[in-house]
Amino acid sequence: MKNKFNIVDSANKILEDAISSIESSKEEIIEIVEHSRNECRKLEEELDEIKGKVDKLIKEVDLLEKQERKERLYLSTVSKNFNIYNEKDIKEAYDGANEIRMKLLLKREEEKNLRKIRSDKEISLKSAIEVYKKAEKIAKSISVATGYLKGNLDEIMSTVGDLKKRQALGIKIIEVQEEERRKLARDIHDGPAQSMASILIKTELCEKLMDIDQEKAKHELRNLRTVTKRILKDTRKIIYDLRPMALDDLGLIPILEKYIRGFIKDTKIEVEFKVIGYEKKLEPGIEIAIFRIIQESLNNIAKHSRATFANITIEYLDTRLNLSIWDNGIGFDKEKVNGSDKTITGGFGLMNINERIELLDGELQINTSPGGGTKLYIYVPLVKEENLYVE
Repeated sequence: MKNKFNIVDSANKILEDAISSIESSKEEIIEIVEHSRNECRKLEEELDEIKGKVDKLIKEVDLLEKQERKERLYLSTVSKNFNIYNEKDIKEAYDGANEIRMKLLLKREEEKNLRKIRSDKEISLKSAIEVYKKAEKIAKSISVATGYLKGNLDEIMSTVGDLKKRQALGIKIIEVQEEERRKLARDIHDGPAQSMASILIKTELCEKLMDIDQEKAKHELRNLRTVTKRILKDTRKIIYDLRPMALDDLGLIPILEKYIRGFIKDTKIEVEFKVIGYEKKLEPGIEIAIFRIIQESLNNIAKHSRATFANITIEYLDTRLNLSIWDNGIGFDKEKVNGSDKTITGGFGLMNINERIELLDGELQINTSPGGGTKLYIYVPLVKEENLYVE
């Protein structure tokens, strides 16, 4: 069991380290997202600038093309009319046409290069946008994952705490069971076993006295009968403590009434017992659990509370059974008990009560304070098949 919780603790430590590592890298991830966003903006600005230059060059090329056509037309006209234009005019026309053509070629080459740059920028911008979207998606996913892991970490921590609590609970239950076995062995040894040894001695004595002193033999036989009755009473009490046999025959309420009468007689603590609603025949497991809860509670009151009065109320509802047990004893400090190494409810008796209630899917509430007595409120759900009225 210890190895099991070591593994759980190690897994939990790994999870904590993973969350810590993710959170420590958050700033870097945010920087990557911001850098990607800035890169996209920069490329968009550069692309807009290049587009503006391309548009300007297109207009310049269009204008040069018109001028070039005009110069070629003029050169053609001059070349055909030698009688009108001289050699100087032809040379000027040729130089003008050639100059315009060279400007046009340069502008077209510049436009071509700018178009290529624009195309490259568009590709870079597209890639940058994809990187930005992926980075943003990763950042969001990490935030969601971190939040999810953090939420689950709380649940895991709670689960680990519950598992450890249950482990401690299981250990204490085993200890209590062993203590009960020792108590049972001690009760049998100190009670019926000793008495039966006494019976054996008295039986041998009676055999010897039968021929010597019949009156004394009768006296010893009467003592023997008294001892036998005491053995029978002690044996029945031990059996009753193990399980009240009449519970199956008489039902929960009559057995509780009988047990409480015996408790009042033995402890001199006044107990008021109330039943609200119609008594229902419950599952045997629930009835014995309720009996043990009340039995354990009264034992706690007798041993620890210094109470002079206690109240037990059972309320039967359609879907659940409510049980309240309170006393006017010294109570206890719940905060100190919660911080102890025992259980959330403190003490082995209350631990056993809490365990039985959890097995029934019930709920336990404890109200207590030093000098203010103790109140237990217990709620146990009932299934429809259990809602059978006692005839």
